[in-house]
Amino acid sequence: MLITQDFDLFCRMQKPDNKVIEEISHFEKDIFEIRDEADFHEAAMQIFRFQAVHCPVYFDYLSYLKTDYLQIKQLQDIPFMPAEFFKVHRVITNSMNAEEIFLSSGTTGMEASRHFVHSLDLYRESYSRTFTRFYGNIGDYCILALLPSYLERTGASLIYMVKGLMELSKCNGQGFFAHDFDALNQLLLLNEKTQQKTLLIGVSFALLDFAEKYRPVLSNTIVMETGGMKGRRNEITRIELHDILRHAFGIDQVHSEYGMTELLSQAYSRGNGRFFSPPWMRVFIRDIYDPFSCIETGIAGGVNIIDLANIWSCSFIESKDIGKINTDGSFEILGRMDNTDIRGCNLMFSSM
Repeated sequence: MLITQDFDLFCRMQKPDNKVIEEISHFEKDIFEIRDEADFHEAAMQIFRFQAVHCPVYFDYLSYLKTDYLQIKQLQDIPFMPAEFFKVHRVITNSMNAEEIFLSSGTTGMEASRHFVHSLDLYRESYSRTFTRFYGNIGDYCILALLPSYLERTGASLIYMVKGLMELSKCNGQGFFAHDFDALNQLLLLNEKTQQKTLLIGVSFALLDFAEKYRPVLSNTIVMETGGMKGRRNEITRIELHDILRHAFGIDQVHSEYGMTELLSQAYSRGNGRFFSPPWMRVFIRDIYDPFSCIETGIAGGVNIIDLANIWSCSFIESKDIGKINTDGSFEILGRMDNTDIRGCNLMFSSM
């Protein structure tokens, strides 16, 4: 997947010329053809070298760390940029325009993250290929969304993705059910009667609210939670959440979707909270006390993510999630760091 023998020379240019943009643009399709670890490593290293120069916020961050990007040879040695930078900076390649700006829900009193997305086609390609990879033909599903907190605001990437999946499905009756639990229950029962494969995707508090009022027995429906009580209910563990939903709907497993406003790719769990990512996305676990070091499989730490679909912003994101990687390659999300655990990058917020 080498782009060109002169790639590093092109990357060192102060501004990306048409040649550089053309070469990098090839990755908008090539990343979805990654087949093995060697492919991923090569693509990730070349995107890193490009972003290290041409994503101004990432360039400043690496400069602050005194990192010589040309000396980085392994993925584990790449400095991951804190996701918090999306709250206060415009993270996008030099000279690129944004087709869309996705906004995080944020926490009361906190700044929302802003993801400046240069190519919506790239986002659509990423979420549709990922869904198909894990669940098969989108057209086979009727998609029912219970995402009231996301519908109540603008700029939610999750809403954009779910709408896009609905457009690909084109199933009659599918849609968003903000608070109309009765209509949702009736459609679920109808789909069960006709054996229509269904995906019920919802934020945790809304699924719990629905499960308390209606308890349809679901055998042709995938129940998928996207996490988050959004301040509507007391926080509970994922295990507790899944136990309640499994018993309410008579299902063996509750599925989960893992994504972030700052990413253009998602990971999915088909049960037990074990997430698998598509070939163009990787998760690493960092040492909480030494955040520039990766730790072994099975040990909990901070979650770092490489998302190659983030070609035009930053593909190397340090999240506030705590997780671990399992021996089968899956990862689990165990919780969130509080603000006291975030390493000292405050200078970057004021000086960049």
